[in-house]
Amino acid sequence: MKQGVHPKWFEDCKVTCSCGNSFVIGSIQESMQIDICDKCHPFFTGEVKFVDRQGRVDRFLSKMKVAQAHQQKQTKQQSKLKKQSQDDQVDPKSYRELLRDQQSSLRKSTAQ
Repeated sequence: MKQGVHPKWFEDCKVTCSCGNSFVIGSIQESMQIDICDKCHPFFTGEVKFVDRQGRVDRFLSKMKVAQAHQQKQTKQQSKLKKQSQDDQVDPKSYRELLRDQQSSLRKSTAQ
């Protein structure tokens, strides 16, 4: 085996939770800061509590608001375009009407 490829192992890594609980484990780091441990986790405590780490939920909700506003804007634009296309659309003439118009234009041009 190669020498010096494995990280240094610390048997006395102190883990400190945001609730104040601390304990010692073995790790490649000397100390760790964690947000939730078994003393404060809702699953183990039985409490219903909202855990938001670093404002992730707030960022997600703000992104959702922006996305909804964008979607509403797009639907308004699509409905406006659809309405304009319906207004601009002319009923197509039948073959008989086209022939009648052509004959009347020929008669007018020969009469002059």
